[in-house]
Amino acid sequence: MRALVVAGVGAPPTVTDVELPAPGPGEVRVRVRAAGVCHSDLSMTNGTVTPAYPLVLGHEAAGLVTEVGAGVRRVGVGDHVVLNWAPPCRGCWPCRHDEPWLCVEAGTPSVARGRTAGGDPLHVTLGLGALAEEVVVGERAVIAVPAGLPFESAALLGCAVLTGVGAVTRTAAVAPGESVLVLGLGGVGLATVIAAASAGAGPVVAADLAGAKRELATAAGATDFLVADDTLTRRVRTLTGGRGVDHAFECVGRATTIRTAWRAARRGGQVTVVGMGGKDDLVELSALEIFHSARTLRSSVYGSSDPDRHVPELAAAVLDGSLDLGPLITDRCGLDDAPAAFARMARGEGARTVVLFD
Repeated sequence: MRALVVAGVGAPPTVTDVELPAPGPGEVRVRVRAAGVCHSDLSMTNGTVTPAYPLVLGHEAAGLVTEVGAGVRRVGVGDHVVLNWAPPCRGCWPCRHDEPWLCVEAGTPSVARGRTAGGDPLHVTLGLGALAEEVVVGERAVIAVPAGLPFESAALLGCAVLTGVGAVTRTAAVAPGESVLVLGLGGVGLATVIAAASAGAGPVVAADLAGAKRELATAAGATDFLVADDTLTRRVRTLTGGRGVDHAFECVGRATTIRTAWRAARRGGQVTVVGMGGKDDLVELSALEIFHSARTLRSSVYGSSDPDRHVPELAAAVLDGSLDLGPLITDRCGLDDAPAAFARMARGEGARTVVLFD
């Protein structure tokens, strides 16, 4: 089968032949039908995250179950499924205390699975390696969804939508009438805008370095769009009566933008870091401003979500029309064009590219 593989840090991703094992006990084989190109995949190639190589990229996908191993009861052949890159174990302390998004066994950057065509050991991103024609995963990593849900929409539920919607509705619990700033308008950022608008927030201010994202932001429900520069904080305060926003969501994962989000929030406001940054990119806040501002700074891991519960809820919302994912998808392509999609993402262009199979 073919997959998008990166050989090491800084190497370009290439489409190549790989071999996966047959499903063992408790495992399933899924024929991937759609997969999103997520910024976290880019982090696997540029050194922000340090997985093992060679690595099959991709962790946001949906497809059809084609084979099940012994003992599998969660799904059957022919089921439509969303892939889950952080399946909770249900037995560790966070899982037992209703925080499955913090499961100690979930979210490993890379897992050894299969071989390259040359016989070398192969690794897959976050246990999935979903930018591939097929995946073999544990049954806890698949979530059944209705067959009527389009695969390109289903794929986005596994990362961008679950993360962005969850950050708004669960981590920050945005209330109607509260003001929101979203910094960074990739797939997760736009999903955050959609969720804030759906929650009745106002104003919903979207900001990005690329002025070309104005139309995307408006389509997602933003009331205002600002090009991110040194005057951003002042302009946000102008839009909010001089106070700053009640909620600032940082969807980039950089110390500079986290600091900007902090300064744009009002006294007593909330700053939620959704983007994943590097371990050496340090955020500086003085002891006095922490005390004086009374702001809350926290992260939102996987949207504070329980995927087994919340993916089906999101699928239902897409099907009944209450959740429109159209603004998220700016490009569609086949697997052979996926390397170009990574290049566009690195340049900050568009939002989500969805790779379609068949």
